[in-house]
Amino acid sequence: MAKDKMTPARVSSKKASKAASKASGKTSKAVVGSLGTLGDYLKEQRLGAQLSLRQLADQVGVSNPYLSQIERGLRKPSAEVLQQLARALRVSAEQLYVRAGIVHPDPGQPGSVELAILADTTLTERQKHSLLDVYASFLALNERDVAPALPVEPVEIVEPADEL
Repeated sequence: MAKDKMTPARVSSKKASKAASKASGKTSKAVVGSLGTLGDYLKEQRLGAQLSLRQLADQVGVSNPYLSQIERGLRKPSAEVLQQLARALRVSAEQLYVRAGIVHPDPGQPGSVELAILADTTLTERQKHSLLDVYASFLALNERDVAPALPVEPVEIVEPADEL
């Protein structure tokens, strides 16, 4: 048998795939950094429940590769998928929302508007995200308004005299 020779087409193909994997490696590292804790937590819970990736994917109703990408931090799951994962793993959906960065825990509040929005089954995913964005913008405005303002000197208001 002859050795497999590297033709120019194969060489350029190999270079292209190396470049693509190098570029995607940079991207995936950035994504993993932001979602790694969710994926690590899900994998830990799955292994603790003695479920294979395929078994959990079947229970949740997602594909095996999609669930794998979530665990590796390459994909960010929707709130609905997180609810299904929480149900299948018997963990708190709120915990998954916090780890996914959808909900930010506020120790001062016993209940969360964000959780109520996410739990509403009559809303679509798009509507939920829109409401969460609006809510977050209101909170940001309120924080800005509460910030100490610069002192303002009192201004004397002089009303014009009535002319008859």
